[in-house]
Order: sequence, then C-alpha cells, then structure tokens
Amino acid sequence: MTTYIIRRLLLMIPTLFAIMVINFVVIHVAPGGPVEQVIATLSGVGGDITERVTRTGTGEVIDQLSDQQLGVDTGAISSKYRGAQGLDPEFIEELEQRFGFDKPLHVRFFQTMKNYLFFDFGESFFRDQSVTDLVLDKMPVSISLGLWTTLLVYLISIPLGVIKATRDGTPFDGWTTVVLIIGTAIPGFLFAVFLLVIFAGGSYLDWFPLSGLTSDNWAELSWFDRILDYFWHITLPVIAMVIGGFAGLAMLTKNSFLDQINQQYVLTARSKGLPERRVLYGHVFRNAMLIVIAGFPGAFVGILFTGSLLIEIIFSLDGLGLLGFEAAFNRDYPVMFATLYFFSLLGLLMNLLGDLMYTIVDPRIDFESRET
Repeated sequence: MTTYIIRRLLLMIPTLFAIMVINFVVIHVAPGGPVEQVIATLSGVGGDITERVTRTGTGEVIDQLSDQQLGVDTGAISSKYRGAQGLDPEFIEELEQRFGFDKPLHVRFFQTMKNYLFFDFGESFFRDQSVTDLVLDKMPVSISLGLWTTLLVYLISIPLGVIKATRDGTPFDGWTTVVLIIGTAIPGFLFAVFLLVIFAGGSYLDWFPLSGLTSDNWAELSWFDRILDYFWHITLPVIAMVIGGFAGLAMLTKNSFLDQINQQYVLTARSKGLPERRVLYGHVFRNAMLIVIAGFPGAFVGILFTGSLLIEIIFSLDGLGLLGFEAAFNRDYPVMFATLYFFSLLGLLMNLLGDLMYTIVDPRIDFESRET
C-alpha cells in the first residue's frame, strides 16, 4: 500500500500543474483584468481636481492620482486596455508593474508556480493583506460549515438509507421518500431565508443570531460558554446546508443496499441460518458502503468551497466561498489562483483518502495488486 500512496502522491504533481496551467491561461485571456478594473473605476471619477482617491469594492488601490496621471489632455491615446484612452501611458505602465503584467505570461506562470512550491501566495491586489493571511482568516468559517454539514449529512443519510432499504415498499419508505423529494426540491438558500424569518428575529421567534460565527464578547466568555456560543451561531447555517444535502445520499445508500441484498452471497448467508442483523451489517453493509464512501471527498470539498457561498452571504459569514467570489468579481488574481491551488490540492488529497478508506471498509481491496 505504501508504493500505491507514493505513486498517487507523485501523480498529483502533473495533475495539479495541468489544472493550474489551464486556469491560468483561461483567466488571463478573459477580458476585465485588474488593470481594466482600475481603469473602469477611474473612468467613473468626475471633476477636474488635483487629488483624487480611488477605491475598489474590496480595498484601496490608488491613494492619490494627479491630473497628469489621469490625462487631462483628452487626446486619444491608443492602448490595449479598454477605456484607457486619455490616460497617461506612464500611469498604465505603473499599473502593469503593480500587478506584474509587465512580464510575459509564461514568466508570470512559472514564477507563480515556483512561489507556490514554498506556499508563498503573494499579496492581494486589492486588499492590504497577504493571501495566506486572508485564507487563514476565512478558514474557520468554511471549515465549520463544511465539517459539521458533511458529518450530519452522513450521520443522517446512511442510517436512513439502510432503514429504507430494509423496509422497501412499506409506508415508512413511502413517506420518507416524499420528505426527501421535498428536501431536494427546496434550494438551500431559500430554506436559509425561511429559517432566518422564523427563528432569527424575523417575524416570529428570536432564538438564534442573525449573523456571524461568534458573538462580539466571545473573547470574554469562558470555554464552556464559547462552545455554546459557537454552536448557537452555527446551528441555522448548518441546518440550511444539511437539508439539501442528505436526500441524494440517503437514496444512494438505499439503492446500494437493495442492490447488495439481492446478490447471491446474501441468499447463501441467509440459507445457512445467519441472523438477519449479521447478514445486513456483517456482509451487506461493508459492500454497500463502498460507493457511499467514494463520494465523501467530493462532497466535503464541494460543501467546503462552493456549497456554502449563498449561505455565507445570507448569514453574513465571511468564509472562503465569499472570498473566492469577491476575488473573481474583482479580478484579484493572487487570491483566485491561491484558492484554486489550495482546493485542487485538497481535492486530490481527499481522493487519495477516499481510496484508503476503501481498504479500511473492505480489507480485501488491494490497489497495488490491481495495478500489476
């Protein structure tokens, strides 16, 4: 198994490199880069004044711009950037140097990859903060949402799927299927709004806070009160994310169990007089869980990054999902590529973890012997 793990780890290097190459080229070819973002902001500044302050949606980019930089001379100046006519070419060059666009594309890419090898993700274009600090600052929110949501989804879905499989065709199976269909049909963000209205001081009850991961006086609380405060804040967001996530997994578990129950080895075990409980949990469970475990890495990464974006916005939780959205909207390339690199690497590692969990659930699986 050690050889297989080493081989998989080595395979991650070209895979991660290919992911970064494709996204690096696509993002840089797409119009509306950071230089154009600043130019668009400048074009909306009116008045003939000597000193102007320009800000983007996420942070300060240029503190002071003189009339000479803004090109008071309205003569047309050709530029490769849209909306740059009338701006001083030297100012455009300064912007390119600030964002590193004075170097060829391939030079920027290999320099970025070299820095990433040492986990140097650079500085944000539009925030006065390093990318590493930004990611670490947002990590607790996303980890909280992703971890608790994934755990609850699996803790609910697997037992429910097993029970539905053992009671297939009964009234219990029927009405739980209706509940699962309704849970799948209702978007998570819509259910989040419903929870806010009902339980967070909207029109009815005021049981939970409207926003944030902790209270303002969290640092002054005891450890026990901090734990209670944390779960008090995270309850509604996690419930909103769980509602839309456990239905599909529960049906997958049920169908996997039904498929295994109809196999010949189950009939043989029953004919030998083995107790039904031992047949289900000693033989069927191990085989049926393989397909469920296979989806765990993707489910966790998806919930951690993309699945929580709207939930973070609704509950005012400043996590990685919101950070990535703002970075893409503002063309903050260092943050975009750093989050892409981080989640791609995390996804590859989680896929390897999923394979290792295969061998834990069913020791008969040997990936090394299958590759020889």
